[in-house]
Amino acid sequence: MIEKQVDIVTSDGTMTTFVFHPEEGGPWPIVLYLMDAPSIRPALKDMASRLATAGYYVMLPFLFYRGSPYREFGASDEDMHARRDLMKTVSRDGIVTDAGALLEYAGQDKAASDGKVGAIGFCMSGRLALALAQRMPERIAAAASIHGGGLVVDRDDSPHLQIDKMKAELYFGWPDEDPSAPFEHIVVMEDALTKAGIPHCIDFMKGALHGFAPPGGARYDRAASEKHWERVHDLFRRNLYA
Repeated sequence: MIEKQVDIVTSDGTMTTFVFHPEEGGPWPIVLYLMDAPSIRPALKDMASRLATAGYYVMLPFLFYRGSPYREFGASDEDMHARRDLMKTVSRDGIVTDAGALLEYAGQDKAASDGKVGAIGFCMSGRLALALAQRMPERIAAAASIHGGGLVVDRDDSPHLQIDKMKAELYFGWPDEDPSAPFEHIVVMEDALTKAGIPHCIDFMKGALHGFAPPGGARYDRAASEKHWERVHDLFRRNLYA
């Protein structure tokens, strides 16, 4: 397995990114692996590497680069406050800029395929994966939101209203007892996607709380996490290798 850290220049700064792909073979379909609010840490790198072993060129960017140089965050109050402020620097428009820079970099790497692209977002990045599917319909063929929050909100820019132009198949690993993604919002999202004719699957992970996917965390739920892996592998295999 190849794992490397690179600095990718965007119009907003320098975005530290971790790239994972198999050592032999390729080129491999690109998957944009979008971090959760706790940011990049060993557990998330391990997840990106696990996906790459199945035959993908996985890119894990540090999305807080507009407000901070690359760093890992701890559990102190100071770090929690810093992350909360940095989350405000992450936006739907910004992720489109970031994705353009990531794909430009990958386009110069012979290990990366120039075909269809996948996107998967955790926590705050669930909505960002959807934004990429909407704003880059000719490249993004599959997108997943894993314990994503704020997918249905009372604003004109709510993600469930921003699904026009999508051509991607979508998957949602929906958490239980999450104030940012209550159970009743599943019906709203389901209705919007069905009316738009977007192929999708929503798994309500009963008993699995927000943050169920990354191992090692207090809310890690092995059954729900492995189910998300099964679904994501199936989603990307069918859409990125077609």
